[in-house]
Amino acid sequence: MSRIAPAELEQFIEQLFLDAEVSADVASVVSRVLVEGDLLGHHTHGVKLAQGYLKDLRAGHAKGNAESLRIIRQTPAARLYDADYLLGPYCVEQALDFTTQAARTFGIGVATIRRSHHIACLAAYLQRYTEQNLIPLVLTSDPAVASVAPHGGLDPVYTPNPLGIGIPTGEKPILIDVSMSTITNGLVNKTHQAGARLEHAALIGPDGQPTRDTAAYFGTPPGAILPLGSLEFGHKGFALGTMVEALTAGLGGFGRKDGVKQWGAAVTVLTFDPAFFGGVDEFKAEMDHFVGACLDSRPREPKRPVRMPGHAGIDRRAKAFEQGLELPEDVLAALRGAASEAGCEYPF
Repeated sequence: MSRIAPAELEQFIEQLFLDAEVSADVASVVSRVLVEGDLLGHHTHGVKLAQGYLKDLRAGHAKGNAESLRIIRQTPAARLYDADYLLGPYCVEQALDFTTQAARTFGIGVATIRRSHHIACLAAYLQRYTEQNLIPLVLTSDPAVASVAPHGGLDPVYTPNPLGIGIPTGEKPILIDVSMSTITNGLVNKTHQAGARLEHAALIGPDGQPTRDTAAYFGTPPGAILPLGSLEFGHKGFALGTMVEALTAGLGGFGRKDGVKQWGAAVTVLTFDPAFFGGVDEFKAEMDHFVGACLDSRPREPKRPVRMPGHAGIDRRAKAFEQGLELPEDVLAALRGAASEAGCEYPF
């Protein structure tokens, strides 16, 4: 791995988007969110995505002008946006900023975005709002992709349909970023490109058997990712994936029924203000008590104590600012490719 100063990496990514005629406000948000994904350790959903985003911009499959994001319908506490495939991180942050304002008045705000481009790492959005003592919740699906089989089925129907939620506490926030499938599309693709096998049998082949072999996923007929819970308890992951599908594509009124072909996202965000409910101090006290009880739980393996969701990423982020950000070779290769395709110098 190579170490890069986060600020220098963000500046490089931002310039790539500016050179692609992305508006300055959009380029700033997108580059920051992509770098944040890597800072938290989500390398499949960090700056590696820039190459694909830039290709879609050049092909006309993504938009880079902030004016592409339109408000279709709104009340003081709810909005429906149509993004016309504007780069997703900008769309999500705009929606979260609106729901933040709504939550300050009403306790909760909600916004749905249809026809967004890909939105990158969900965890990357959260600390911006937990630092304001708010609870942000982000849910997303991709109507153009079918990679996860419903429980009891063989054919891929929907996407991993992740959710991200940030929970403020008296110390480190809890950052949850979890898919409703056993693994993500990004991990399947990364493993397949490396010619490796998955660590667990997270796929189901067309023969109905669980497998670690990604070749089954790319075969004819294709295999699929198993829902969260795998064969034994996949009904739970399937139910949660269905919930996310309803709250994203369903609420937006645009999705799989429309025959979508281009890379994108249906998104819903909510923000809660604890101050409106039981109070910020009371909320944090309750969560601190919960965190303490979890961390005090006797570890099953003595050298591997319990850790709260997102805390490893927060520690990794702090280390990256002190020592530089380590990026895997596949991420560096994608950055070199993005620079070459853009006709600019690769600085690292």
